[in-house]
Amino acid sequence: MTTAQQTAQPVIEAERFILRPLRRSDAGLIALYAGDRRLARATPNIPHPYPPGAAEAFIQRASAPDRVEDVWAMDASPAGGSEFLGIVVLTPLERNQSQVRYWVAPAFWNTGLATEALRALIAANPHGAAQLFAEVFQDNPGSARVLTNSGFEYLGDAEAYCVARGSAVPTWTYALKLPQ
Repeated sequence: MTTAQQTAQPVIEAERFILRPLRRSDAGLIALYAGDRRLARATPNIPHPYPPGAAEAFIQRASAPDRVEDVWAMDASPAGGSEFLGIVVLTPLERNQSQVRYWVAPAFWNTGLATEALRALIAANPHGAAQLFAEVFQDNPGSARVLTNSGFEYLGDAEAYCVARGSAVPTWTYALKLPQ
């Protein structure tokens, strides 16, 4: 995303929480949850062990005017829940497309939060994308269900490097065409 394209990130309403831009106060919970080996191994870019200062640097990059992706925190505090449940990331690609990534804190796994967050993001379509892409590691079928439950269709197999595992991992790739 170029600076000329940069806009303020909207707050997106979901049923049980909001998606809001990250703030400095999220650093402690990001570090706590991202430091969980299970979570790091389910993502391509979270190292394990999670280094000191990494959460603060992540928030600074996500908040920068020249950021290359939009990052939202899942925040249930307006409904009386936890202030930080996980993250949704939307990265613009060429040809009016975006890639979505997400993670939910292990304490909230299997609660439908990722599906709810993804559906809210799709409905809001903050990038005005015509198509969304996503990929998940093949040993994470729960994350694949999040995508199919949100309307994504399987495209094929690939592989992606996982920092926490230190190796390439087989992935499933998905796409969703959005109404224009």
